[in-house]
Amino acid sequence: MQVARGDRSSSPPKPLFPRVRSVDPEQPEQTDSIPACEKWRGQVLKEISRKVSKIQDLALSDFMIRDLNDEINKAMREKHMWEVQIRNLGGPNYMRSAKVYDEAGREIQGAGKGYRYFGRAKELPGVKELFEAQSKPKEEKPLESRADLRKQVDAAYYGYNLDEEDGTLLDYELFKEREAFDNLLKQGNGEVPEGWEPLPGDKGDGEGWRLPTLDQVQEELVERRRQRLLDKLG
Repeated sequence: MQVARGDRSSSPPKPLFPRVRSVDPEQPEQTDSIPACEKWRGQVLKEISRKVSKIQDLALSDFMIRDLNDEINKAMREKHMWEVQIRNLGGPNYMRSAKVYDEAGREIQGAGKGYRYFGRAKELPGVKELFEAQSKPKEEKPLESRADLRKQVDAAYYGYNLDEEDGTLLDYELFKEREAFDNLLKQGNGEVPEGWEPLPGDKGDGEGWRLPTLDQVQEELVERRRQRLLDKLG
């Protein structure tokens, strides 16, 4: 069955709330006259005002509310484009003024930057729940008890090194000890490394090494502090 040209089914569906003007999205950038930009911005403001009032109508269905809310957001974006062009041409900066229509709508965090809900759109299924969840105060996570913290602590916290159990760390330490010992043998009677202090008995005086007493340790510490102080003063 052929459809006649005049058949309504062959034409695209008309918007529920047709715009009273037709503006190309690129027109703000192509307009170099401040009065012309002011004129178009004024028409956009009138359209926003009319549709913000219309979206309060109780007779609108959910589908009509969503469609109308989309149109308001499109008009809001167009208003912003005209205001940017007016500022770029050296006119007044309307973006610094109070955003009357912006504050009439609410924005859901994480649901698309800049998209707002006006009038009855705030009560739409799914949207209302998001606003309710957004307005609830965030529940503070209770502090973990000692028992909970203890469950998160592993063996390494208590000093049980798993590398020692499987021999990895011990083998590495043994290798480094042998390497250091071999280096000492190669040096023979060469120069003593800087900072090296021989132990008693290493000088060949026949005196064996003894563990120093507490008094000797304290005396040595006092002497080192005194020497550091003299070095600073000198």
